[in-house]
Amino acid sequence: RGKVGQSGAGERIAKLKRIRDAINDRREELQQAVYADLRKPAAEAMISEVFPVTTEIKHLVRHLRGWMRPKPARTPIVFIGAKSEIRLEPKGVVLIISPWNFPFQLGVGPLISAIAAGNCVVLKPSEFSPNTARFLKSLLAGLFDEKEVAVFEGDHEVGKALLEQPFNHVFFTGSTRVGRSVMAAAAEHLSSVTLELGGKSPAIIDRSANVAEAAKKITWGKFINAGQTCIAPDYVLIPDDQLAEFVSAAQAQIQNFFGEAVKISQSPDYCRIINEKMFARLKNLVEEAVAQGAVIKTGGEFAEDDKYISPTLLTGVPQNAAIMQEEIFGPVLPILTYKSLDDVFGVVNSMPNPLVLYIFARHRRVISKILANTSAGDTVINDVVVHFANPNLPFGGFNQSGIGKSHGYAGFKALSHERAVMRQPRHTMLQLLYPPYTKFTKKLIDLTVKYF
Repeated sequence: RGKVGQSGAGERIAKLKRIRDAINDRREELQQAVYADLRKPAAEAMISEVFPVTTEIKHLVRHLRGWMRPKPARTPIVFIGAKSEIRLEPKGVVLIISPWNFPFQLGVGPLISAIAAGNCVVLKPSEFSPNTARFLKSLLAGLFDEKEVAVFEGDHEVGKALLEQPFNHVFFTGSTRVGRSVMAAAAEHLSSVTLELGGKSPAIIDRSANVAEAAKKITWGKFINAGQTCIAPDYVLIPDDQLAEFVSAAQAQIQNFFGEAVKISQSPDYCRIINEKMFARLKNLVEEAVAQGAVIKTGGEFAEDDKYISPTLLTGVPQNAAIMQEEIFGPVLPILTYKSLDDVFGVVNSMPNPLVLYIFARHRRVISKILANTSAGDTVINDVVVHFANPNLPFGGFNQSGIGKSHGYAGFKALSHERAVMRQPRHTMLQLLYPPYTKFTKKLIDLTVKYF
């Protein structure tokens, strides 16, 4: 912990470009590492791991000089002659604890924001994606001295030991449960935090929507990375008389993406569950839901030795089932029905604020009504997950789905300290209000309070 020297824009931009070039030079090695951890197809790794990072680096390089300039601030007339500005300075040393589901992107994304803000970084990748963790260590060790960027591999005990250190900021991506522990540890040192958590992100399909289009986009967003995505649609809400149409369209899209149901396990385009523990949890959630009356419309196939769970659609899921009480984080999609939007609001608002809320509708009035009656970290209309790759938008949840925003300027600002600077001339009007408080001084104070 401590002060970090003020690096100039040119130096920071050079570092960002080094990262970009190294990613491009070693992307085949990266693809192999991610495949070894998640069986993630090379094309999917490029879309979901590399593209968001390289896009954001371009955005940072393009705008960083402007962001770093001191911003003038208005000064009240009582301080006439003074000049005010806001300077964005490095916070210091940032600890980044990244997850296993997008092990490259969710580690390097916060890293480039921290570097753009002028900080030093300690990165702790997840032990559940060891191949990508080793790749990250090798990549960054070839670009930075350990005093600038250090990578610590290891299990939760390593993470716990790091959290005992007095970092200036902690950036954590993971579950709400672990997020609470991270925040408590950061509070011991009064470290600021960014928590990117999760929650049950609903996809609301209005009667006015194109059901086939909604089914295509939702199934893509849900089953990419085998559903192990914090912003994946967690469940669908659709008018009861459109249920059959949606299920049929979703089944067709699953087949279109991954092939016939009996062959999906052989598809080169479908990921695997990260480990046996996560596999057992998901299997148990589905079995409990079925025991409570849920119906498997598609999928429901489990192969423990391969950590394979087929894309699964569930209907008739009771709202009190465990699968509707916690984030699924796997390739299982409950489909709930409703009669009116009031029913939708009742379901969505009975749960903690979601990280993302998806709306499929054609009518602006309906969209406005849903936005006005729900809360979420982010919202996407007539698509899913794509907002994550837009560096012009702040990303993040609030309350149980997260604290703080990231990406683009929002990430740069979150990892910077806003330093207020006010320059006063030698003689100021305020000096007329200094003691002793004579009748004249009191009169001036009264006028100042009343009119200024």
